[in-house]
Amino acid sequence: MKIAVLLSGSGRTLDNFHEKIAAGLLNASIEVVVSNVVSALGLTKARQYGYPAFPSRSNKETNDILSNYDVELVCLAGYLKLYKPLPQWARRVLNIHPALIPSFCGPGYYGMHVHRAVLKRGVKVSGCTVHFANEVYDEGPIVVQQCVPVFDDDSPETIAGRVFDSECIAYPEAINLIAEKGVDYYWRNLS
Repeated sequence: MKIAVLLSGSGRTLDNFHEKIAAGLLNASIEVVVSNVVSALGLTKARQYGYPAFPSRSNKETNDILSNYDVELVCLAGYLKLYKPLPQWARRVLNIHPALIPSFCGPGYYGMHVHRAVLKRGVKVSGCTVHFANEVYDEGPIVVQQCVPVFDDDSPETIAGRVFDSECIAYPEAINLIAEKGVDYYWRNLS
């Protein structure tokens, strides 16, 4: 599966993809990396790995960049901006969310905000969800979810670490499943 990676930060998910591809555990190739943050460490890492990497200041510019590459799946990897795809990618945008959708999701639920809300609510499990993105935050079809325990003495940081470890397994698993079953398989029950 030929993927584009959209990121805003340090590129930890990009690191994970790169390592899993090199180990033969992720059936994908990274065609291009784009960031809405010009100084994002993830862009530097992408270039070090040998991937084409570009900053982008607008959705149009991002789509123009992606149009120059053979991309089958757009993977949001800590991309903190609403991405509006061109029609050819409308059902081909994958996102990872640091909670078990439908809980702790939607506008305002990202990063440490999620883990603070998890602790405040007192839930006993959290996790991550890999899902297709559509025009509504965290509403597209779910591909993979992974649970992690939440302990009484956890902090938002300890939960975040545990959830990120689960993301490193779940996101590659989701891409492999999509490569195997096809995009339409996951959209079949949504109209």
